[in-house]
Amino acid sequence: METIIQHQKQFQYAEAYISDMWVLKNIFLETQNLKTIDQNFGLPFLVAKNGREAVAFASLIINEKDEISFKIYDKNRITEAEKRNFFSRAERYFKNSNTSNFKDPEQLKSSISSMISWLNPE
Repeated sequence: METIIQHQKQFQYAEAYISDMWVLKNIFLETQNLKTIDQNFGLPFLVAKNGREAVAFASLIINEKDEISFKIYDKNRITEAEKRNFFSRAERYFKNSNTSNFKDPEQLKSSISSMISWLNPE
């Protein structure tokens, strides 16, 4: 009996850059079934890529308790194991970051508002 070995590509993880924002916006709009982004888009900080294609991103948000947290948005093309791995990466990054967006809720709110204004054309 033949055994077929499949080699799955490992996802690459990278910090989210301004140049990624339009692609991340599209992922958000598709997954949330929206026409424009809102506060839930947050401030993306980490991207998971399959080759050159962004398939998921982690975004800083303000949660219901008015605290800084993060949320993962993905294209539903990644397995549960890959989602867990990306979540772990994002969690480590989140805990180890000391910039004001990660520590100051008011700064993050301002950054999210600026991002939304920039990405939502009037």
